[in-house]
Formats: sequence, C-alpha cells, structure tokens
Amino acid sequence: MDQFTINLLFVGASFAIYIGIAIWARAGSTSEFYAAGRGVHPVTNGMATAADWMSAASFISMAGLIAFTGYDNSTYLMGWTGGYVLLALLLAPYLRKFGKFTVSEFIGDRFYSPTARLVAVIALLVASLTYVIGQMTGVGVAFGRFLEVSNTAGLLIGAVIVFAYAVFGGMKGVTYTQVAQYVVLIMAYTIPAVFISLQLTGNPVPGLGLFGEHQASGEPLLAKLDQIVSELGFNEYTAHHGDTFNMVLFTLSLMIGTAGLPHVIMRFFTVPKVADARWSAGWALVFIALLYLTAPAVGAMARLNITEQFWPNGTGAEAVSVETIATDPDYDWMGTWQQTGLLGWEDKNGDGRIQYYNDENPAMQERAAAEGWEGNELTNFNRDILVLANPEIANLPGWVVGLIAAGGIAAALSTAAGLLLAISSAVSHDLIKGQINPQISEKGELLSARIAMAVAIAVATYLGLNPPGFAAQTVALAFGLAAASIFPALMMGIFTKVNNKGAVAGMLSGLIVTVIYIFLHKGWFFIPDTNSFTDADPLLGTIKSTSFGAVGAAINFAVAFTVSKMTASIPQEIEELVESVRVPRGAGAAQDH
Repeated sequence: MDQFTINLLFVGASFAIYIGIAIWARAGSTSEFYAAGRGVHPVTNGMATAADWMSAASFISMAGLIAFTGYDNSTYLMGWTGGYVLLALLLAPYLRKFGKFTVSEFIGDRFYSPTARLVAVIALLVASLTYVIGQMTGVGVAFGRFLEVSNTAGLLIGAVIVFAYAVFGGMKGVTYTQVAQYVVLIMAYTIPAVFISLQLTGNPVPGLGLFGEHQASGEPLLAKLDQIVSELGFNEYTAHHGDTFNMVLFTLSLMIGTAGLPHVIMRFFTVPKVADARWSAGWALVFIALLYLTAPAVGAMARLNITEQFWPNGTGAEAVSVETIATDPDYDWMGTWQQTGLLGWEDKNGDGRIQYYNDENPAMQERAAAEGWEGNELTNFNRDILVLANPEIANLPGWVVGLIAAGGIAAALSTAAGLLLAISSAVSHDLIKGQINPQISEKGELLSARIAMAVAIAVATYLGLNPPGFAAQTVALAFGLAAASIFPALMMGIFTKVNNKGAVAGMLSGLIVTVIYIFLHKGWFFIPDTNSFTDADPLLGTIKSTSFGAVGAAINFAVAFTVSKMTASIPQEIEELVESVRVPRGAGAAQDH
C-alpha cells in the first residue's frame, strides 16, 4: 500500500469520527452553541481545552522554530505554559462565577458600558482573526502534504473542511470533537518521537533521550548537535544568542496573551460550577504538558537527523549528492515536500552535491571559497514542515507518517474551530444582539453566528495564502494583541475599581499602539513590502513586533488607571458586583477570637 493511500485512510478515519461527533452533538440552542449547556465535566473540558490550545502553532510549527534556533526559542514553551497558571489562578474561576457567555459580555457588564463591550468585541476580532491566519497556514501545510498538492491548494481544501464541521456544532459539538482530536494529536506527536528517541539514544522517553547519549557517536546528544551545527557555521544550539530583554518581553507577552485569549477563556464558561473552572485549567495544563515536554526533543532530534542526511559522512566530508536525493528511498521525503512548495534545493555550483551550511558566517565563507561552494544550497526549508516531515526524515513506517498527518490536521482544525466560535459569538451575541438588534430571535442569532463564522474563514484563508510569518510567529502576534487589550481589562475588572472610561481608554490605547507597531514591522494589514521596519532591526531598541504585547499591556494599565482617577468612581452596584465575583461564597467577616 503506497503512502498516499495510508494517509487517506488515517485522515479519512479521523474525519469520520469528528464529523460524526459534530452531527451527534449539534447545537440546538444558543446555550449549547455558546457554552455547551454548561454541562461539561472538568476532565473532559481540560482535554478539549488542550486540543483547542495545541494548535497548528504548537503541533506543526513550534518544534520547527526550536529546531532551527535552539535555546532562544524555548520562550514559546515557557510563555504558553505559564499563561495557564495565570488563567487557573487569576481569571477562570472568577469569569465562570460571573456567569456570562462571552468575554465581551463580561467586560460590558462589569464596566457598565456598551462602548466597553464594543471595544472588547473589536479587540477580540482583531486578535482572533490574526490567530486564525496562523491556523490556516498550518491547515495548508498539513493538507498540502497528505494530499500531495501545493500549499495553496491544501489551504483552500482545508478551509472547506473547517467550515463543514465547525459551523454546525457550535460549542457543544466542538467540545466533544476536540476531545477526539486531542487523543489523535497527542498519539500522533508522541509515537514518532518515541521511535526517533529509540533510534538515536535508545531511550523510549523523548524528554529523557534529549539529555541522553547519542548512540552512534557515544557523546551526549545535545553536545553532538552543538558540534555539528557549529561546524556548519550556525549558532550553538544550547547557547543563548538573542537579546535577553526582548526574550523576557516575549515570554511575558505570550503568558498574558494566553490568559487573555477569548477562545480559551470561553471554554471555562462550559463547566457546571466555579470550582470546575479551576480544575479544568489544571487538567488542561496536564494534557498540554504531554506535548510540550516532548517538543524540545522533537526539535533537537529532527535538526540532528536533517543535518546528518545532508552530510552523511560528517561535516568534514562531501555533502549528499543530487543523485542520492533522486534515487535513495531514504530521501523520498524531499521530493514529496518539494511538491508543496515548502522545501527547495539548488546545485548552485554544479558539483552534483547539495551543501547545507550558514553562508552568512564569515568563517564558512572562507571554507566555501576554498571548497568552490557558491552559497547554501538548501534554498528553502519552511519551519512549519518539520514535525510533519519528521517521521519520513527518520525513515519510520508508513503508518506513522499517516498518523502524524492526521494529528497535524487535528491540531490545526481543533483550534480553528475554537477561534471561529469566539469570532462568531462576538459578532452575533455581543455585536448584533448586544448592540444592534437586542430583540433578535434565538434562531436569527444562531444564523448570524454561522454567517460570521463563514466570513471569518474566508478572510483568514485569504490572508493565510501570504501570512506574516511561520504559523507560530503569526500566532505570537495574536497573543500580543490579546495581551495588550483583553487581559488588562479582565484583570482590572476582577481585582480593581477602574471605571468604564478608564477601561475603554486603556483597551483602545493598548490595542491601537500594538496594532501600529506590528503593522510597521509586518506590513500594513499584513500586505507584503508595506513595512517600515523589520524584527531584525526594530523601531524601539531590541523589541520585536512579537514581543510588543507586554509593552501594550503596560500602556493599557497606565492609561486605564490614569483616566479612571481623573473621572467619576464606579457605581455602588458595580462595586458590589465586583465583590460578589471576587469573594468566595460563604466567606464572612473576620472574627476576633
């Protein structure tokens, strides 16, 4: 059985399960569409949250970014996991106790202002649409590979599939579909990692194998990797090479962005009780950790395998020949991925070999001149393909390749569905019902939600054809937007007495400044070649566009508190509302014994 047929079987079987669940759990009311009837068990919700969270950025892109950068990109792991601690401790239980359907509804009621709710809707739409662009990028990579078509064709096919199952089920259908998707994606991620860890280190636990011995050389695996990449002119894998200040800001931006993402927070509205919201966040962190503890090993081992394939006899010998790439079955993955347009190579000097090295390193330029090389001949290796290509690079069985294709698609679709729900609920519940037509019927509200979802898919697909970065980098921009606008409003709404004018001014200032900073570096509305700066040469010192969310959040807080101090205090009933949300039920005054 050929690999294409195996891929179809695995992906087809997983889709049959997802669509079957979506039909079985189809939402029939707004409560089921927005919050699954508030009847989801904390463990089930934790698993669904993990699937919602572990998007194309986590599954497909993160290990690739770690693989080609090393230690400096461990910030993705630290920021994204740390955000769940903030969610569990500071936001989830309080928002569930408030008892609303959406984040925007909470902000509108807490700050007693339709304007605050409208600004929250705008912030939510901007962050969520940016996030969906990253997911659709991952959808294109995954579908392009398993259908063996171009990345563009894969993206268009994937968009149709996303619409087909996400638009009907609502939160109820998506919740139970995401449980199935979590099972698929965690198996798809860990099983290949176990195989590869056994191959390279003899240890079946990838996280332990990462710090184990490389069997072929007898050296520690990370030491062997450091040696090889250094010999090819790349930065040492385990060392810190970036700017520490930007690294701290980036980690903080991801953390508070995680705690401010509407599609994640919405999950905590689906459980029966306040305590269940905190338990859900705890279980989500457990399920997420299974993948995140494996990702560093996947990245490091893949980088080692790739490098050794291009230099099969060591970096001091000759590189792999063009003939070997064309005829050796171990290199079939290169021809397959070349079809997607995400992998490319060129024999620039006509010596019949493909030299992969860092041609920007002065030391390597000297060697290249001596050897007759004319530049790095691995001309394109999109970071987003690494995890999906990993089993093929390691020459694992065909069924493992099929499994990881199904897992990659599950990861991209699960988060896309959650984001589309957040967008549709913001438009239908907060904008149309909350602002434009409060008398709209339940049937009309559901219809408007599904239309909004379809429009969001179309916009994200269009922008996904030319994204502002790799999937994880695009998603990081969305986290910055959520960090700068939504997270401060939620924190101030729960723990302070900031008034409506302060909240609106804070959200607008944080969002606008962050959007402008991102557009200055990534292009206006992400249109290529319209940027004035790059992340390699940022506007403000060393602060990259992906790190600016933390600065935007600080601006939000500062403006909100300043404006609030200069204007009227919050009404007494709102002060009592804040106290009722923040103080546990049954808590009384302190007793003097």
